[in-house]
Amino acid sequence: MINILQSSRKNKPTQKTSLMQMLMLVILVISPTLVSAQERIITGIEDTKSYMSLIKGKKVGMMVNQTSVMGEKHSVDSLLKLKVNIVKIFGPEHGFRGTAQAGAKVANAKDPQTGIPVISLYGSHSKPTPDDLRGVDVMIFDIQDVGARFYTYISSLHYLMEACAENNIPLIVMDRPNPNGFYVDGPVLKPQFRSFIGMHPVPVVHGMTIAEYAGMINDQGWLKNGVKCKLLLIHMKNYDHARPYTLPVKPSPNLNTQQAILLYPSLCLFEGTNISQGRGTLFPFTILGSPYLAGKYSFEFKPIAIKGMAETPLYQNATCYGIDLRNFDTSIFRKSGRLNLSWLLELYNAADEKDKFFDFKQSKQIGNFDKLAGTDELRKQIIAGKTEDEIRRSWEPELAAFKKMRAKYLLYP
Repeated sequence: MINILQSSRKNKPTQKTSLMQMLMLVILVISPTLVSAQERIITGIEDTKSYMSLIKGKKVGMMVNQTSVMGEKHSVDSLLKLKVNIVKIFGPEHGFRGTAQAGAKVANAKDPQTGIPVISLYGSHSKPTPDDLRGVDVMIFDIQDVGARFYTYISSLHYLMEACAENNIPLIVMDRPNPNGFYVDGPVLKPQFRSFIGMHPVPVVHGMTIAEYAGMINDQGWLKNGVKCKLLLIHMKNYDHARPYTLPVKPSPNLNTQQAILLYPSLCLFEGTNISQGRGTLFPFTILGSPYLAGKYSFEFKPIAIKGMAETPLYQNATCYGIDLRNFDTSIFRKSGRLNLSWLLELYNAADEKDKFFDFKQSKQIGNFDKLAGTDELRKQIIAGKTEDEIRRSWEPELAAFKKMRAKYLLYP
């Protein structure tokens, strides 16, 4: 490539040069700029010059998990080495080290490596109390998100911002790339379906980094009683929303591959159905199936108990039949700018007992799907036999309005 570029600069186009040749010349000449734009992404936590003066000499609290890394080291360990006085660690779902399975209760403890108290923020204790924050001068949030509304780290961020605002504690949000940050799609959550797996009126795929999202929460007045957090957003360098990004650390036990991370916005809706998403296998969120689909699909798998991933998976030790997406071309999401609805419609139509499809874990409690979707309309539309185009049209104008609002908070191209 270097030789081609040098050659292109030496040979100026003649008047007979075709338009196509001139265009090729322009592309080659500007290629060094394009290449330089692909320099390594520097995350917020790595840009210590941007925030070190704000935390030196302060008692620092950190909300972190296993994705909170600076290079190959945990950000807690790295900042301790820089003589930062970290007095408390707050851990969200899956715990500080990221080893707890989804929904599991994680107890308060001391980090065995540093001796720093670790406060679990999940379940009934999702928001830091004044006592939790006592002795903290400034908080840091440094967690990798995956860009889906029902991924609960943005809910943990919300409650942390709220608690910091109520206790007059500044919050520094260290930005990280969104692996699904290249598109925006899905139904916008309606207020009556607000829950910890969906707290804000945003679509399933919001296309924002964690710092951009924090700015939106604060500015839109979504915190309790409209309180405002003293927020400082530490930007990344060399990042843009169109740039593909492979996470260096799995964000949670069941998102253990890049394939799963890119499929997650489309497949997590199945958690509100009687279809397994592969929990209890080594390939969660890349396969779909149910024992009820026997004879309709040839692909099969058998969920088993796996410590740290799924200790009581749906359909444990039963053979499930369905769809294998491990080799699905996920670049389709980037090309289309859409999550996939066809699998949901296909498996509902394949079900013999459709009245049980939206039963969560084979129970009679219908509603979890609606919380994941952020509306009861999607479930009703599927039952009514609506087409994908009809369903998508119903997402407007709310989806367009969100995109317009979102633009105000973007920190990157």
